[in-house]
Amino acid sequence: MTATATRPRQSRAPSVQKDSLRRRALGNGRRPGFLTYGLLFAFLLSSAYPLWWSVVIGSRTNEALGLTWPPLLPGGNFWTNVSQVFDTIPFWLALGNSILISSIITISVVGFSTLAGYAFAKLRFRGRNGLMVAVIVTMAIPTQLGIIPLFMLMRTLGWTGEIGAVVIPTLVTAFGVFFMRQYLVDGIPYELIESARMDGASMISTFWHVGVPAARPAMAILGLFTFMTAWTDFLWPLLVLDAGNPTLQTALSQLQAAHYVDYSIVLAGAVLATLPLLVLFIIAGRQLISGIMQGAVKG
Repeated sequence: MTATATRPRQSRAPSVQKDSLRRRALGNGRRPGFLTYGLLFAFLLSSAYPLWWSVVIGSRTNEALGLTWPPLLPGGNFWTNVSQVFDTIPFWLALGNSILISSIITISVVGFSTLAGYAFAKLRFRGRNGLMVAVIVTMAIPTQLGIIPLFMLMRTLGWTGEIGAVVIPTLVTAFGVFFMRQYLVDGIPYELIESARMDGASMISTFWHVGVPAARPAMAILGLFTFMTAWTDFLWPLLVLDAGNPTLQTALSQLQAAHYVDYSIVLAGAVLATLPLLVLFIIAGRQLISGIMQGAVKG
């Protein structure tokens, strides 16, 4: 009886040691210290300070920039500056154009990049590696080198001044294809795809029911980054769109076109342009984190 009673204790000891070593390796056995919180707080301040400074100056007059001690709290002139922004530029037209352009580009990039990434990661076809290398090589070419030929093409097609001239050249990106390919290489086992095909699922059905659920965390991250990039894009919309049909970023540049620049009005407009991104982070942040954690747990 004694021997049989002591056997489970002897078998549990190695498993307990393995669990404790695994927790230490994953960082679960040690709580973050003062240095960790200090670094995180410093990063938070350095990231939030430019936005806070824009809010402070955007709510005051231009004379606040010449003070010996710069103000740290917002003033009471914000809505006056906002009304001047509305009177100077076509703000609501530019806001609608930016939302439309960013949404279309995000949906297109995420959809096409997921399709191409799934094909490069899980489908076997001739020339797969060579095509993937060609996609990666295009990432090394600076965007500025293609602006002049692309502008000439848009002018030949008669699309200059139209929203389509901003949307169509960015319907898919090499970075999006590479990003989704790298995620799906290890994100979906081949056995799962073969099991779906043996059950009678077509290639499209397998992609929709197997590939898309597994790729949702990466799709959320890519969609967020793509929306931010399209929202803050300035050079190409400035070249291809006219002043009567601008995006929000190009419209804000008109606030600095005069000889005397009122930076309080400029920063008030910059705050207005940043608010949609903050709302997007607040709405999609929880879903984004939950999708990432779900993908990590499945992995």
